[in-house]
Amino acid sequence: MENGELIPHLFRTEYRKIVAVLCKRFGFEQIEVAEDITSDTFLTAAQGWGIGGIPPNPVAWLYNVAKNKAKNHLQRGHVFDSKVVPELVHDLIDIPEIDLSPQNINDSQLQMMFAICNPVISPEAQIGLSLRILCGFGIEEIADAFLSNKETINKRLFRAKEKLREGEVKFEIPNKAEIDERLTSVLTTIYLLFNEGYYSVSQNKTLRKDLCLEAMRLCTMLVENESTNKPQVNALLSLMCFHASRFDARLDNNGEPILYEEQDTDLWNTDLISKGGYFLNRATSGDKLSRYHLEAGIAYWNTQKADTQEKWENILQFYNHLLQIEYSPIAALNRTYALSKANGKSAAIMEAEKLNLSSNHFYFMLLGELYTGINNDQAIVNFNKALALAKTPADKQAIQKKIDKLY
Repeated sequence: MENGELIPHLFRTEYRKIVAVLCKRFGFEQIEVAEDITSDTFLTAAQGWGIGGIPPNPVAWLYNVAKNKAKNHLQRGHVFDSKVVPELVHDLIDIPEIDLSPQNINDSQLQMMFAICNPVISPEAQIGLSLRILCGFGIEEIADAFLSNKETINKRLFRAKEKLREGEVKFEIPNKAEIDERLTSVLTTIYLLFNEGYYSVSQNKTLRKDLCLEAMRLCTMLVENESTNKPQVNALLSLMCFHASRFDARLDNNGEPILYEEQDTDLWNTDLISKGGYFLNRATSGDKLSRYHLEAGIAYWNTQKADTQEKWENILQFYNHLLQIEYSPIAALNRTYALSKANGKSAAIMEAEKLNLSSNHFYFMLLGELYTGINNDQAIVNFNKALALAKTPADKQAIQKKIDKLY
């Protein structure tokens, strides 16, 4: 791998690890210092490797430079403290080594995850910080993901860090008594991060897929840790595996969305479907049923290629249960599609029109589909409403094709 490709790759994989370890060592109040030292380490690499060539072990080189820069920062701090408070001078003799061992890196990232996914900041800010600190995304990439600009993202991340400091958020994995409650926020953030990629309106396909893969990586870290390996965590990972298995079948070569029933099932990833089944089976322990269990059940049946009555009745029942424990308009809309497959279009139209999601173009797209073949004029009316609300060129093109077929 060339220098121009290696450093961005290492930034994505190693930045988050170094920042997490340094932040754990310095404390959350000095998170900017941890980020600055890490960024400076990569700047040193870019300058040095361009002249002297890539070292034999680039990762070890980065860790060693980061350690030295962190130690210099600590020494400068101790020198200042010893001048202000002379009795602290003995601390100069023993500055603890910066621990970049695999175990401490893993522990630090988990602790950082719980710190960032704290309700004192908004879900949007949690996702932004997760992308930056836990996933190593650049500011431009985050701006692209949120369809925003660098200045806005920088301000959002700065305010989020300030709130975490003001809230004196602790850098730790919660104890057993608190773990389930704290996990709720962490899983919500991971779930939203995955959705940011899976349902993104960004045309950057690589970025969209990367967002999903990063969410799955974070959830895998939780599964692999004994204290966080809970049924709901396995259920969420199962859900994401099932969804990700159909990623390549959801868009055509022009980036236009492909409806579920028109997807090429040969493009579904069977390895991810198998993994989804494995984690769903692991999620069956315990006596708590989470939304992730129910959504994973729906996603499982959506990976079954046979278009059977049993499949759609099971999906419909999962949606019924999901709406009872946590209602959302989108889940209700998706349930209506399952209802049309299980009980017919006429029954689904009656239920769909009760929802009246008049600002959602997917709502009118579904109504257009349901009316197609029953009342094509009404189908065209709804597709035109969807066209007026659609935000991306790809969505508009897909809807226009539906309209053209009805003339």
